[in-house]
Amino acid sequence: MDYERFFARSPGLCGGQLVIEGTRVPVRSVLASLAEGHGPAEIHAAFPSVSPEAVRAVIAFAAVSAEEDIPLPLLPVLA
Repeated sequence: MDYERFFARSPGLCGGQLVIEGTRVPVRSVLASLAEGHGPAEIHAAFPSVSPEAVRAVIAFAAVSAEEDIPLPLLPVLA
């Protein structure tokens, strides 16, 4: 998924936080809603300017970010 087109960042918008393009909704707010167990439809109901597709883009972004940013311990080598 080409998730980057769903995001924007500007120093004058929400303090430079990463937001959903065309909104003032921070990506971290959507992630927090997902962590609380809300689905795309519930998030769209709470933030009407955030489409279910944008929520899926946030999930894709989180997956890629976790893959790149979290140092994973090395797996033990079995002899």
